[in-house]
Amino acid sequence: METPENVTGEHETDIDSDIDSNSDFVGLLTEHALGHLFSAALRTAASCRIADHLASAPRTPQDLALLTDTDAGHLRRVLRFLATRGIFREDEAGAFHLTPVANALRTDIPYSQHALVLMLTDETFQRTSAGLEETVRKAGPSYERIFGKPFFAHLATDPGLRQLFDDGMSALSAPVDEVVAATYPFPERGTVVDVGGGRGGLLRSILRRHPALTGVLLDQAPAVSRHVLGDDDELKGRYRAESGDFFAGVPEGGDIYVLKHVLHDWPDDACLRILRNCRAAMAPGARVLIVDSVLPAGNDPHLGKVLDVAMAAIVDGQERTEEEFTRLLSEAGLKVTRILPTRAFPSVVEAVAA
Repeated sequence: METPENVTGEHETDIDSDIDSNSDFVGLLTEHALGHLFSAALRTAASCRIADHLASAPRTPQDLALLTDTDAGHLRRVLRFLATRGIFREDEAGAFHLTPVANALRTDIPYSQHALVLMLTDETFQRTSAGLEETVRKAGPSYERIFGKPFFAHLATDPGLRQLFDDGMSALSAPVDEVVAATYPFPERGTVVDVGGGRGGLLRSILRRHPALTGVLLDQAPAVSRHVLGDDDELKGRYRAESGDFFAGVPEGGDIYVLKHVLHDWPDDACLRILRNCRAAMAPGARVLIVDSVLPAGNDPHLGKVLDVAMAAIVDGQERTEEEFTRLLSEAGLKVTRILPTRAFPSVVEAVAA
């Protein structure tokens, strides 16, 4: 028969075992729970333009503090934290260097992501993310409950937020535009209609690669008024920019209708309205291209799975799987013909009239 001492000893051993098995997760969960600090540190570095100041040479926190009007000690702590994630690198002498990721924060390079970081870390989106629990419990975007209006309606009333959003999305889109234009085999001739195309970065990339194509850019007036198509002399006479509402209709007679980062902003019923408008406007033999994340199965990380949660909180939108795209397009009278992965995070879903 066991003595109380033996029972107590075995119980203590079990506790020790539980502590050992769980202690590895304490640090990991703590780090994840403090993830908002990483966003704050990244925003601080972007706002102070640290990457610009490191472009010519490594600098110490003291040098950077003089250039940015910050406190050297606190700045070092922020940069040291960012360096643990591969953003900047501290050498043995205490100077900080650019890394490939940090280089993308420079404001003077093609495809700079500086504006994107400022947009995503803005208080507007931080507050929305903090309301995610309410999104899950009430099955609706926390953005509207916090700010009193749906996201896109709010943009229409806040010029500063509108510009922040347009600049951030342009930064996100620029490298994707080139990849999509290079990945999909666009026809040599015809008309490409960029539906909800923002400032026209993708359409510009497509028209540059295919000199015999023409294009139509459709979006709301604030975005279209700042379009980039006129920046390129070789595109003169090959495009027109229209302000409009893709829920009301889209330009008719196009050969390719492109929807890049549009459908993920909306629930299925709204997407069907957009897609049916495209279906009604298509010329015979035309195609619809959806440029969005196609969510993979399994537990591996994918940027689309991050964006999927963001869409739920901000606009009641979602990223979709191949099966979800196939079903959605079928309901709109379209048939998926192929899905082309790209070197960037989205894929190109091609569909034709069913």
